[in-house]
Amino acid sequence: MQTISAAPTDKGSTKTYKSFIKSACNSTTYPKICYQTLSPSASAIKTDPYKLCNISMSVTLNATYKASSSIGSLSKTKGLSPSEKQIVGDCAETTNDAIDELQQSLEALANLQGSDHKAGVMSDLKTWVSAALTDEYTCTDEIEEQKVRKAVKNTINKNVMYLAKLTSNCLALFKLLEY
Repeated sequence: MQTISAAPTDKGSTKTYKSFIKSACNSTTYPKICYQTLSPSASAIKTDPYKLCNISMSVTLNATYKASSSIGSLSKTKGLSPSEKQIVGDCAETTNDAIDELQQSLEALANLQGSDHKAGVMSDLKTWVSAALTDEYTCTDEIEEQKVRKAVKNTINKNVMYLAKLTSNCLALFKLLEY
């Protein structure tokens, strides 16, 4: 006898998964951004805190790549003053540093579940994500301290402040992994 089974499309499960994400995001500094960026991945995350943190880190890393590209394009803008060129170059450098730190964090997160040294891995993870956040704020701080055209300032602030919010949320979500 042959049985036919339908693919699981249980709306109750999706609702449960999104509820899990919403609850986790409520512990972050930017819950709305957290939920907006993670809820599209609800079926992959389910109710797994590791998957939630992993996808949050991946979303943040992808956004950092995009910001880096945008800042890199900005550095090619004609008519930048020497100080603006310096600031944009510094910001590009700190954004690239953030990429490296977030990549290290993603690798550490992948090794966390099977680790015998979870406390040490968690400490490293938090250190790298905190360093990425510091790099992001360093970029915007320099803009505030120098005279920079509004268009340059807006482009950098728009990209980097969004990154800082995503990064801050990652850091807050790590609390789900501590036990």
